[in-house]
Amino acid sequence: MDKNKITNMEVKKKNRNRIYRYMCKAGTVSNPDIAYELKLSLPTVTQNTKELIKMGLIEEKGELESTGGRKAKALSITANSKMAVGIDITRNHIGFLLTNLLGDILKYERIPYSFYKGESYFCEVNEKLESFLKDSPAEKEKILGIGISFPGIVDLEKREITNSHALDVKALSFLDVERFFDYPCVFLNDANAGAYAEGIQAGEEKRFFYLSLSNTVGGAIYSDGKLAYGSEFRCGEVGHMTIVPDGLECYCGKKGCLDSYCAARRLAELSGGKLEGFFDSLAQGTKKFADEWEQYTDYLAIAVNNIHMVLDCDIILGGYVGSYVSEHISDIRRKVTVRNTFSEDGQFLKACKYKVGAAALGAALYVIEMFIVQV
Repeated sequence: MDKNKITNMEVKKKNRNRIYRYMCKAGTVSNPDIAYELKLSLPTVTQNTKELIKMGLIEEKGELESTGGRKAKALSITANSKMAVGIDITRNHIGFLLTNLLGDILKYERIPYSFYKGESYFCEVNEKLESFLKDSPAEKEKILGIGISFPGIVDLEKREITNSHALDVKALSFLDVERFFDYPCVFLNDANAGAYAEGIQAGEEKRFFYLSLSNTVGGAIYSDGKLAYGSEFRCGEVGHMTIVPDGLECYCGKKGCLDSYCAARRLAELSGGKLEGFFDSLAQGTKKFADEWEQYTDYLAIAVNNIHMVLDCDIILGGYVGSYVSEHISDIRRKVTVRNTFSEDGQFLKACKYKVGAAALGAALYVIEMFIVQV
């Protein structure tokens, strides 16, 4: 094929992708709006939007208000033309989530179901998924695929879960999981998935560290629209950063890991395994819970300060505990500021935006992004 022709095709595809991405963020717009914002010619934009309409990815929504002259046609994303599923697998629960092309959560369900090794586990997960989808707006042909989140090291080169202390799994091949499902599958570490949800939905070219405070502690770096993985796909594994030398024993077998001091289960155990119960009691001023929270946030402040000293970027508190910290963020910032050498005000520390099903959402959005890249 002629080299110039290939180049022209690439430019055309790039323009179409830019237009589609702009529309995903801008909402209802007109061809002239797109041309002005993206600095493209009106004929180029019109040709591309016609193609996107033909592909079923955008649609006409009447006309926009006139500012003088002929009214422009209103165009918007056909949000439910394609969908993706996110599955968050943990030791004791499974989270199912359905999202559309705009990242809207169409349905979410978290059910108690303990992980165990064996083929029958993933058979059961698939059955539960099909039941979840049966009562949803999803049609099978519209589902692009499944994003599956695991607590552990997800090696994208070896295509396996190389190590999950939380699930007591080593060298679990992607193939041994995806063969049980009727849709294409992608795999992410749970903290990476949570970070991806925060980053890709924000639509900003920014860098931050996502500290996942769930029943295991993890972390992820999000930078300029991408996740940082590390040479062995262990980037961000701060759950096993030493906070107290020779301190409490961690489930990994070492002592003094951050996970031993800041895992959500530590708080939940005080209220019969219910994290919500802990924060309800904390809000009521119960001394036992207040004392535990004070100690918890002391250790958390050490970790946050250490991470910020190394990375010098925003830190987002996510995971189960992150869902509750909004009203406590000022106190945590104060503790971080006391430890910070550069006398900052702690504004770099933020509470997560996605408080329910963040890992499942991030995994599903990863599937959506893989589709959008090809538009």
